[in-house]
Amino acid sequence: MTGFSAQWLALREPADHRARDRALQNKVCEQLANVARTEQRAVRLIDLGCGSGSNLRALATALPAQQHWTLVDYDPLLLAAARTALIAWADQVISDKTALTICKSGKTIDIEFAQVDLARDIERVLAWPADVITAAAFFDLVAETWLVRFCQALRTTLYTVLTYDGSEQWLPSHPADAAMLKTFHAHQKTDKGFGVAAGPDATSIMQRELTARGFQVTLASSPWQSDQTEAEFIHALATGSAAAVRETGLLKEQDVEQWLAARISAQHCTVGHWDILATPR
Repeated sequence: MTGFSAQWLALREPADHRARDRALQNKVCEQLANVARTEQRAVRLIDLGCGSGSNLRALATALPAQQHWTLVDYDPLLLAAARTALIAWADQVISDKTALTICKSGKTIDIEFAQVDLARDIERVLAWPADVITAAAFFDLVAETWLVRFCQALRTTLYTVLTYDGSEQWLPSHPADAAMLKTFHAHQKTDKGFGVAAGPDATSIMQRELTARGFQVTLASSPWQSDQTEAEFIHALATGSAAAVRETGLLKEQDVEQWLAARISAQHCTVGHWDILATPR
């Protein structure tokens, strides 16, 4: 799966970080603090579809002082962008060889970068040592059959954020909102490299599959909330949505253009997501 630019990921990062459910994040942090305290070692996290490393930047400063992250992506350009962004974000770079070791806010963070085809090799990745498997804005892009494989292979805690739930509200409203959203959902359920994507159904599929395998599953809402203080983000979001709708060929170009003209200057936008914490019983 490729096609997400580092520029878009950087633009959405503030909205992503604000949207996370803090109570659920605190539960993960408490669990990992207990691991660090009882086992006297660095906590280990594997970040699937890591992009430019935003998930690490959102979480690492709240975790124990010694951490080991494995950032996994199929796109070598995004892995390179992640390395560059994390070096810029760090207070200190201790080592920048094949792996990267940085300090941030008193935390020492060892980071490995792994280029892996997750569509093919998810079972191999889930067999690596980890206290938590994590991901951000990832699981709505994969197929239901892949989600079943993932849930069958998962053996440790899963903490994933920002899985799209299918709900959007733009203000002020526009007559084409409903048709555009329906068509955007149709585009979401196309192949993103893992088969026909689950889109907004991903969370319910994961909840079903993980519960059936004995996991305790907790959901929390994590919507994007943006206004004209983030005009560039709203512009990019509207433009990307319109481009996806155009690819389907299901709506008239004139209708898409009129919607886009209104949306690039929208006063407010809410896009719904779910955060998920799944813990083996």
